[in-house]
Amino acid sequence: MTFTPRRAATLLLATTILATGTTTAYADESPSVPPGTEATASAPVEVDGNDPDLKIPEGATLAEPKVLDIKQVVEDQTGDERREDTNADVKFALQAEVLFPKDSARLSAEAKSRISAIAEEIKTQNATNIRVFGFTDNLGSSAHGDVLSKQRANAVQEVLEGELNDANVRYEVRGYGEQYPISSNATESGRKKNRRVEVSFPRSES
Repeated sequence: MTFTPRRAATLLLATTILATGTTTAYADESPSVPPGTEATASAPVEVDGNDPDLKIPEGATLAEPKVLDIKQVVEDQTGDERREDTNADVKFALQAEVLFPKDSARLSAEAKSRISAIAEEIKTQNATNIRVFGFTDNLGSSAHGDVLSKQRANAVQEVLEGELNDANVRYEVRGYGEQYPISSNATESGRKKNRRVEVSFPRSES
């Protein structure tokens, strides 16, 4: 997939790889947070909280240390597509407007070509655990957003499954509705970013 970078930000974020079940695609009825966002890395070195060289206020204590992955974010010029890379994970976020008509889960021809490009990257990474998550903005009812986001995630997963044609690949498909926005819902530009489908998968270890 070709990107014309508008911005590339290096952030600190802990990521984990969620192990999927034995079915081809599934979803919990009431998931709490999107899998893959939990901070679980442990520190490689011990830190002595009583070391006199540490400049901390009297009576204060150190928080539990963690090792956080470096994330690189690249967004195309239009903002329609974004790729996030860490040393462990790859994530593509596609805005709903480039995939579906308004309030619909029917994919456009252009959408299928974009998803095919993501499938090629999945093949490159030799990934077999794929997460497909749908999200909406906060307009309309929350219940409608939950249903629509799940339907859209299902539609993207079906194209990926056809492109990959691999019985060893397992999918986790969820619809989160208006939960977990990545931008403010106070403006249309922010809501546009929140209406998205994310496809993520582990990086190859080689």
